[in-house]
Amino acid sequence: MTDKVLLAFSGGLDTSVCVKLLEEKYNVEVITACVDVGQGEEEMEKAKTSAANIGGLKHYNIDAKEEFANEYIARGIKANAEYEGYPLSTAFARPLIALKLIEVAEKEGATAIAHGCTGKGNDQFRFEAVIRAMSDLDIIAPIREMNLTRTEEREYAESKGIKLNYDKIYSIDENLWGRAIEGDVLEDPANEPPEDIYEWTASWEDAKAEPEKVSIEFEEGIPVAINGEMMPLIDIIQKANEIAGSHGIGRVDTIENRMIGIKSREIYETPGAKLLIAAHQALEELVLTTDELRFAEYMS
Repeated sequence: MTDKVLLAFSGGLDTSVCVKLLEEKYNVEVITACVDVGQGEEEMEKAKTSAANIGGLKHYNIDAKEEFANEYIARGIKANAEYEGYPLSTAFARPLIALKLIEVAEKEGATAIAHGCTGKGNDQFRFEAVIRAMSDLDIIAPIREMNLTRTEEREYAESKGIKLNYDKIYSIDENLWGRAIEGDVLEDPANEPPEDIYEWTASWEDAKAEPEKVSIEFEEGIPVAINGEMMPLIDIIQKANEIAGSHGIGRVDTIENRMIGIKSREIYETPGAKLLIAAHQALEELVLTTDELRFAEYMS
C-alpha cells in the first residue's frame, strides 16, 4: 500500500511543485490542506482550485481564524509580542497551522507531513518543532531536500503542466495580524519598497491629515471594545487594521536575523497590531508597578 502524506498547501509555487515531487520522487499519495488564519476567502478559494487542478488525492480548507484570534493573538497582545521591532504575525500562525495539519494527517492515516519550506528561512523550524513535539509523524521537505531554486521549480512546474495560480513577483504571507513581504527588488536593502506592495497601510502622502481618537476597552488584558462598540476580538483586529492603516501606521522595513545565521530584508504591515499593543502597553503603565513592568517586558 502506498503511504499517504499530508502537504501544507498554499497554492503558491513551492507547494504546487511539491505535490508532483512527492508523487514522483517520494512515491506517496498526496493530501493537501490549507489552514485559514486570515488570508481571505479569495486566497482560500485559490488554494482549493489549485489543488484540484494539480490533482492531489484530497484537499482540506480549514477555518482557524477564530482560534487564531482568541488563542494566539490574544496572548500576543497580553505579552506585547514584538520581535526585533515589529509585532510577530507570520511566526504566530505557524504553530496553529502545524497543529491543524497533525489533526488532518492522523484522521487520514498519513505517515508524514510535508511542507514547501526552503533551508534558508525560519518557517521550517516553526513547523517542524511543533510536528516533532506533538506527533510521531515523519517530516518531508522536498524543496529543502532537493535544494531547488525558484527557477528550477518554475521549469519543473512547466514540464508537468502545473498552472501557477498567482501573479505576484514577491513572496507574501498574510494573516489576521499582519502581512509579510519579501523577495525580488526588496532583497537589496538599497532599494526603496515600491508603493504597490502595500495593501493595509496608506502612504505618508495619502494618510489621513486629521488626527483620530481611538478608545480600546480591555477585560483581563484582552480588547473587548473599540470606540465604545463591543465586538469579538477578530472584528476588533480588523477594525484596528482599518483605522491605523488609514493613518499610515504599521509599516516596518527591517533587516531581520534568521535562525540559520543569515539576514533577510522583510517588509511588514501590522497596523492593527501596532495600535492594540500600544493600547495594552498604556494599560500596563496604568496598573502595574515599576518592578512588574520591568519583569513583564523581560518575560515577553
